[in-house]
Amino acid sequence: MAYKPTVLIDLDGVLNEYKGNYDENFIPEIKQGAENFLKTLVSDYKLYLFTTRNIQFAKKWLKNNNIEQYFEDVTNTKIPSYLIVDDRGLHFEGSFEKALSDIKNFRVWYKQNKYEAEK
Repeated sequence: MAYKPTVLIDLDGVLNEYKGNYDENFIPEIKQGAENFLKTLVSDYKLYLFTTRNIQFAKKWLKNNNIEQYFEDVTNTKIPSYLIVDDRGLHFEGSFEKALSDIKNFRVWYKQNKYEAEK
């Protein structure tokens, strides 16, 4: 079997319609295009769902949305990986100055202004 790099994919805000209103007992509906995204990635990468949610609850969500077959497993641990796909991540480019500026100016994709981003 050929080597495939590992990619961690966040659940909330990436694969589902999460918009910042966290509820531990509810996972929003799957985001349009998510399954095609996963189908494309899985041919070249090993995929892990990376979430802070209850792992069994997240696995049930994957199964209910018929996408569990794309994932090796679900984890809440940052395992060694090639890449992490996350709506709240920052790409470190080697400069702490730039990182500080990027952090100060960060906006999650579904928030339009600084005050919404802080909620």
